[in-house]
Amino acid sequence: MLVLCAALGVVVSYYWRVFYGLDARGLAPLAVTGFCVGLSILAGAAALLLRRVRDFAKRGAACILLCGILFAFANPPLQTPDETDHYLRTYAISMGRFDFDAKRSYPMDVDELVAAFPGAWVNAHTSAGVGTDPDTHAEQPYNTAGYALKQYGKDGRVESIWDSFTQYINWEKRDSEADSVTEPISFLILPFLPGALGMALARLFGLGALGCLYAGRLVNLLAYTALCYAALRSAHKCRPAFLCIMLMPMSLYMGASLSYDATLLGCYYLMLALLTQEKWNDKTALCYALACVFANGTKPYLNLLWVMLPFVVRKTEWKVRFSRAVYAVLTAAGALALTLGVEQYGTLLRHNYGAIARQGGAAVSGGAQLLFVLKNPLRYIAVLLGTLYENDGFIGQLGLFGWKDMPVAFVSLTAPLVLLLAAMLCTPVANALGRRRTGWLGVFGLVYAVGAMTAMYITYTPVAMVRIVGLQTRYFLPVWLLVVVAAAALARRALAPRLTAEKAAALAMPLCGWYAFAGAVLLFQHYFVGPVYTIYK
Repeated sequence: MLVLCAALGVVVSYYWRVFYGLDARGLAPLAVTGFCVGLSILAGAAALLLRRVRDFAKRGAACILLCGILFAFANPPLQTPDETDHYLRTYAISMGRFDFDAKRSYPMDVDELVAAFPGAWVNAHTSAGVGTDPDTHAEQPYNTAGYALKQYGKDGRVESIWDSFTQYINWEKRDSEADSVTEPISFLILPFLPGALGMALARLFGLGALGCLYAGRLVNLLAYTALCYAALRSAHKCRPAFLCIMLMPMSLYMGASLSYDATLLGCYYLMLALLTQEKWNDKTALCYALACVFANGTKPYLNLLWVMLPFVVRKTEWKVRFSRAVYAVLTAAGALALTLGVEQYGTLLRHNYGAIARQGGAAVSGGAQLLFVLKNPLRYIAVLLGTLYENDGFIGQLGLFGWKDMPVAFVSLTAPLVLLLAAMLCTPVANALGRRRTGWLGVFGLVYAVGAMTAMYITYTPVAMVRIVGLQTRYFLPVWLLVVVAAAALARRALAPRLTAEKAAALAMPLCGWYAFAGAVLLFQHYFVGPVYTIYK
């Protein structure tokens, strides 16, 4: 295993050096080869050690943590959607600021970090125009969208995100200073606490703004891993599907960032895992309720749909002291109480923000948009279908990273295939949830997907627009998990598989783990190594 991994590292290093011209860019060949071989050997050693862990949940959690660490460092600073605002809010909390003040500033190195790494870095450094090909002397249009590395002319210097690291590291040597940043329009506290703890620990060790960012990401990743571990332990059926979605590059990309989606996705996976248990007791119900209430406190109103899911558990399987109806009412009350409490807290402890403009400008009006949808249901169905078509059904964008500006084609093409393979691994009869539960979970997935799209149409999209603005693939990750479960049920009836649940679980770990590893390496490659877009002026 280690020899094969070392050989793979040599092949990858040679590919990077030759195909992307690393030698010509001044990088020492031995350093590149050593990095690739060392990383490959570490991955192989981790795989060998994980084989000794017999418990599926522990092995899965370890794999999630290790692969997540790779994503935490492969992803450049502040490149997860909205991570700039999340970083600033998390940093403020780590300094003991539990209120919100638009005039309050940050240390100078934070200003420099935000200036060096603007959100949507690839889009911010995209250029377009017309150049002359030096070989044919013909004019050719160019557009660097989707490329993090650019080279002006065949022998020109390659510009990349490394330049932003250099800019940040050398900020004290420059005469000019970056513009001062102030606290963002973000009024959440609870979901940012794990990252804030990481940042506080980083400052105790004397780390600056960049070190705090990575420390916050790593502790956020620990929270995501802990929730995934709880989900894998709670899942009595379809464990390969849960492991697959948790190790999807997009899930790890969000889980190893400063986004609140790290804990939010973990809660989604935990709630769905609890629904695979044949019988519910008080402990199961309490765990589900806590996850549901937290999800609503983080992302309100839409997540109230999760309150209804325990009704898929039959009365004969319900061993909770409350009836299902009473339990749903109590959970909804807790979710609404936390939601309203968070909103009031953000309103009462907000200072110097003034009137906050609606995102999207004056063209966005929730009431008018809702009225338009109700008056034109057929047109809105066309809007939904058109948005899905334009975005590859969002299942074709599982490799679209950054602020939707860094496409990794290999991940986008192969992620649906990996999900299909996970569905095949869930075909043993022992993984069957039953027609009733599978059917209602499928209905919930459809309602949740339409609800997410409708919420973005009402709150972020100009009135009567023909497409929905702001939708991202990460919103649909729990839906893809339910799609895998449904696909497994169909395949189970059509194929009559001989695969056992134990063998399926054993196959799922290397499949999903190595795919996550490949996703992290490819993300690093596209940001730091290549492909390189050559511009001819």
